[in-house]
Amino acid sequence: MIPFNQLKPLHVLHADEIAEAMQRVADSGWYILGPEVKAFEQEFADYHGVPYAVGVANGTDAIELALRAGDIGSGDEVITVAHTAMATVSAIESTGATPVLVDIDPNTYTLNPERIHEALTDKTRAIVVVHIYGQPADINALKAIADDHDILLIEDCAQAHGAEYHGQKVGTIGHFGTFSFYPTKNMGAYGDGGMVITHDEALADKLQKLRNYGQTTRYTHKSRGTNSRLDEMQAAILRVKLTHLDSHNERRNEIAKIYNENLNGVIKPHVRKNVHHVYHLYVIRATNRDDFMEELKDKGVGSLIHYPIPIHLQDSHRDLGLGEGSLPETEKAAKEIVSLPMYIGLTDEEVLRVCSAVNDLRG
Repeated sequence: MIPFNQLKPLHVLHADEIAEAMQRVADSGWYILGPEVKAFEQEFADYHGVPYAVGVANGTDAIELALRAGDIGSGDEVITVAHTAMATVSAIESTGATPVLVDIDPNTYTLNPERIHEALTDKTRAIVVVHIYGQPADINALKAIADDHDILLIEDCAQAHGAEYHGQKVGTIGHFGTFSFYPTKNMGAYGDGGMVITHDEALADKLQKLRNYGQTTRYTHKSRGTNSRLDEMQAAILRVKLTHLDSHNERRNEIAKIYNENLNGVIKPHVRKNVHHVYHLYVIRATNRDDFMEELKDKGVGSLIHYPIPIHLQDSHRDLGLGEGSLPETEKAAKEIVSLPMYIGLTDEEVLRVCSAVNDLRG
């Protein structure tokens, strides 16, 4: 069986480095907001070419705290997509703001800038753009809209570590870039973790306070905050992972190339011009999708759907008032998309076996 994903091969690849990093933390006696977090924040900022990076507890908190640092809250509206993980929308709602969901580009599955204008109101305060599957969204077009309307632009880079748009790292174009280090990400921790990057010193200062109860100095609080701190152990592990991110993304592109050159009978990923796609997921489209996935399973190939039910059609979010048919491209994609195996440790031979299984079913 070729599983959809497995994490152990990646651990084995860097086990000695990671063990050394973990032992360093254990020996230090300092486990929260210590030298490992500080070093990782600096290294992550340097990697992206920005001056500030603030470690937080997870990717959902990263989005929420970025919004809160931008003074987004109750009564405000934030534009984003329904074709995303629930975390994106949950983070918006945690601030008290209302998510306004718009449709996607049918080729790249990212937020369609042409759908923004119809969603703008006098309550719109921010756009959260998701660089889904490792593909950068049309961020320059979205930045132009945000600048024209003087609203916040947040890049959700949870699936796009190291991706580039016209030679610039995603997360560095908007007011904030937010990242998740959930274990399955291109750069994953051994638990939860997140990061926010920014060019703005004042916003970075607000983030540092927000993640730690609004504290300015010990036991002194000049604003309300929360407990959202990246711990030392995860930071140490992520420092190791960061040094290998580019080579891992290169391998993901090699796997994607094999798929691109050998798959038949399905719609393969469309890559926007002048971007560096990092293939967090390799997503195809297939008719009779559910039967197709069962048949793949019978042939020994695992697969998943990202995501089978758009946010606006989830029972939890029916109150947003968007019924079936309101976001046609999102809904069509949700019925056809399939994520094929994609992970570090997947061999060329295994990728070709996946291609053979798909082609047998669709050839």
